Amino acid sequence: MTLTRWIMVGQLGAEFDDGGPMMIIEAKSVFARRRMHRAKAHLILSSLRHRADELGSRVEFHQVNNYAEVVDGRSNLEVIDPTSYGARRFVRAHGMAVLPSRGFVTTEAEFAAWAGKRGKRRLLLEDFYREVRVRTGLLMEGESPAGGQWNYDHDNRGAPPKGARTLGLPEPWWPEEDDIDAGVREDLDRWQAEGFLDLVGDDGPRRFAVTGAEAEAALTAFVGERLQQFGPFEDATLAGDWTMAHSLLSAPMNLGVLDPRHVVETVVAEYHAGRAPIASVEGFVRQVIGWRDYVWHLYWHLGEGYRTENNYLGAHRDLPREFIELDDAAIEANCLHHAIKGVRENGWAHHIQRLMVIGNWALQRGYDPRQLERWFTDMFVDGTPWVMPVNVIGMSQHADGGIVATKPYASGGAYIKKMSDHCASCRFDPKVRLGDKACPYTAGYWAFLDRTAPSLRGNFRMAQPLAGLARLSDREQVVEQERYREGL
Repeated sequence: MTLTRWIMVGQLGAEFDDGGPMMIIEAKSVFARRRMHRAKAHLILSSLRHRADELGSRVEFHQVNNYAEVVDGRSNLEVIDPTSYGARRFVRAHGMAVLPSRGFVTTEAEFAAWAGKRGKRRLLLEDFYREVRVRTGLLMEGESPAGGQWNYDHDNRGAPPKGARTLGLPEPWWPEEDDIDAGVREDLDRWQAEGFLDLVGDDGPRRFAVTGAEAEAALTAFVGERLQQFGPFEDATLAGDWTMAHSLLSAPMNLGVLDPRHVVETVVAEYHAGRAPIASVEGFVRQVIGWRDYVWHLYWHLGEGYRTENNYLGAHRDLPREFIELDDAAIEANCLHHAIKGVRENGWAHHIQRLMVIGNWALQRGYDPRQLERWFTDMFVDGTPWVMPVNVIGMSQHADGGIVATKPYASGGAYIKKMSDHCASCRFDPKVRLGDKACPYTAGYWAFLDRTAPSLRGNFRMAQPLAGLARLSDREQVVEQERYREGL
C-alpha cells in the first residue's frame, strides 16, 4: 500500500519530500488556542497554502476545523516525526507510520549517542558545538578549527557606531505578497470579526520567507550584503535599525523551507572564498549548528515537564498588560519600548533584545517563566513549542536553576547603554538607581539580586555580584522603590 505523507508546519520544504503523495491540513482550531500575533498566524497560513500550491495535484489539501476530521479512520498515512510532544502523541495515537525527524544538522540518534558518552557531565553547548564541527567538518581545516580558534565570541560584542541611527546596510530582502497572502489576510479579518481568533500585533506586509525560493533569495541577500557585519554587531541595538545585520532566516528554517545544513555550508563557503571574516562566519555557524540544534535536542532530552515544572527563582508575577497587548506606547523605558514596538510591528526581535532587554526585564521583576515562555512562542514568528522552553525557561529566566546557563542573564542599565543608542533619549539614567530618574534596569538589577540571593548564594559566578549587593549603601531604599514602581 502506498502511504500518503502528512507534512506539517516545520516540514514544508524539499527536504521533507521523497516524491510520493502528500497531504497538508490547515486546521482552523490551531489558531484559536491562545492569543497569537497576527504576523505569526499569517506566516503559518501563507506557508501551508504556498506549499499546497507548489505541490499541485500531488497533495491533498484540507481546510478544516481540526485534524481529526481528516485523519480519523485512515490507515494509509505516514509522517516525519513532528516537532512537538502534542503532535507526536497525536500521530502515534492514530497509528501512523513514523519516520525519523529531519531538518537539523544533528539527528536525534547522534545527539543521544553524544549525550550518552557524557556520563554525569553537563551537556554543555560548547562541547556539543565542537563535536558537531568535528563530525561534519564544517568550518574545519583538517582536525583543527578554521582560523585556529573554536569560538570568536569575544570579537562579536561590538557596540554600535557612535552617532549612527542605522548600520548603513542595504535593506534585507523582502518577499512580495501575492494572491495567496491576500486570501490569508481576508480569512484572518473574517475570523477575527467573527470572534473566532484573538490576534494582536500589526497587520504589516509579510517580512519572512515561506517558500524555498523565497528563503534562498533571503539567504543570498544576507550572505552578499549583511554577513560581514553580522559578527561585530551581533549584540548591538539601534532604535532606527530593527534588523541590524541579522539574517531573518530563523522563521523559514523553523517552517522547514530552508535546510540549516545548506545555510551553514553557504556561509562557510564565503569564509573559504575570502569574502567574509572568520568571526562573523563562526558566530553565525555557532547559532545554527550549535545553539539551534542544541535547543531542539534539549527539548526532547529534558522532557515535556521541563517548561512547566521549573521555577527555581520563585517567579510568580503575571505578565503585564503592556506585554499582553503589545502596548509599546505605554512603556517609558526606551529600550523596552523599542523592543516591544518591534514585536508589535514585525513579530520579531533580534536575540539581544530578547535576552537582555525583554528577558532581563522579566527576570528582574519575577514574571512567571511559564507565562513568558508561552508569550514568546505566540508573539514571535519563529516561536515554536520546541524553540522557546530552553531559550526562555533556561537561558533567559534561569528558571531551571542552571541546567542550560551557569548564571542568570541579568544586567543593569550600563550594559544597555554600551550596546545601544536607547539611553540618550530615555527619561531614565542608567547611572542612577534612586529617584525619578532611576533606571529600572539598574535599580531592578539590585532588587533582583536582593530577592534571589538565597537561591544564588551557592553559584560561584554570582559571588562577586552578591558581594556588591552586600556593600550597597542604599540597598533597602532601592529594593523598596522597585517594589512599588508602577508602570513600565
